[in-house]
Amino acid sequence: QVQLVEAGGGLVQAGDSLTLSCAASGRTFSFYAMGWFRQAPGKEREFVAAITWLGTITNYADSVKGRFTISRDSAENTLYLQMNSLKPEDTDMYYCAAWSVHTLRVPTNFVAYWGKGTMVTVSS
Repeated sequence: QVQLVEAGGGLVQAGDSLTLSCAASGRTFSFYAMGWFRQAPGKEREFVAAITWLGTITNYADSVKGRFTISRDSAENTLYLQMNSLKPEDTDMYYCAAWSVHTLRVPTNFVAYWGKGTMVTVSS
């Protein structure tokens, strides 16, 4: 009984910023970590960022280091992704994820729960 609901996607210009949110409900304290993945049409889903749910350890894909910041509000069971200096190559559907495997770089197929996704489009 876990539900993840993303929000905050949109259409922006290169260099702009967006903040995504993911509201989690249910047995959230069973998670080891939550994070964000992204996927373009016809492509494989790829890791973006993750954070331990009860701590503050983070991990980022090389492509977003220094530009994206992942955070969480445990009191509201909400995950965030602050995206700065957006590039056209950041255009993707972004998915919130949660898992119990004790790693931040979780393989896609081992994610326990997925949100439905929110679309981010960055124009040049």
